[in-house]
Amino acid sequence: MTDYEVLRVFCGPDGAHGNELGVVRDGAAVPGEADRLAVARELGFSETVFVDDAERGAIDIYTPSVRLPFAGHPCVGAAWLLGVDELVTAAGTVRARHDAEFTRIEARAGWAPGRTLKQYGSVAEVDALDVPQPGEWIYAWAWQDEQAGTVRARAFPGRGDGIDEDEATGAAALLLTAELGRGLTITQGLGSQLVTAVRSGGLIEVGGRVRRAR
Repeated sequence: MTDYEVLRVFCGPDGAHGNELGVVRDGAAVPGEADRLAVARELGFSETVFVDDAERGAIDIYTPSVRLPFAGHPCVGAAWLLGVDELVTAAGTVRARHDAEFTRIEARAGWAPGRTLKQYGSVAEVDALDVPQPGEWIYAWAWQDEQAGTVRARAFPGRGDGIDEDEATGAAALLLTAELGRGLTITQGLGSQLVTAVRSGGLIEVGGRVRRAR
């Protein structure tokens, strides 16, 4: 078995919840794309990161079924774990910053994989949703308080690879922030929290709390 660590990314204010992320620090131990995909499938997390150069922040991201040029929760988790100010992904260079509570990354909405952003009229409607059939990646959301910029969301990847619902999804939060043109505080899944902001030059910032899971 490949050595790996597990982080929880986008934890709630109490440090609970968050989306688990597998991190293989020694990416050289799993050099091929097919082998990396096999490891990601075996681990079964929504995403697994392979670190190719810790000093440069070079990473490679996989779901159990596909390689991703960019994804939000793997970038936030990797930036926190490696303590770097930037990451090198297949999509481009992702800037990162850290404070006592949050790790934040900046990326372009065009880097995010396609998502269907589906707005509902109330938080109760989002909470009551059943997991849809595979086929479409759906990010269901509703305003908790539009004036305050708080959102309730749930995410359904629809890939049919065992990840029926994503606990916290940075790329979808990035896309929603770009569409609405304003910073948001998003509560997703069972109680994960993501914070976003619109930055200059077409960049969107996505951040959250990271904890070690095991």
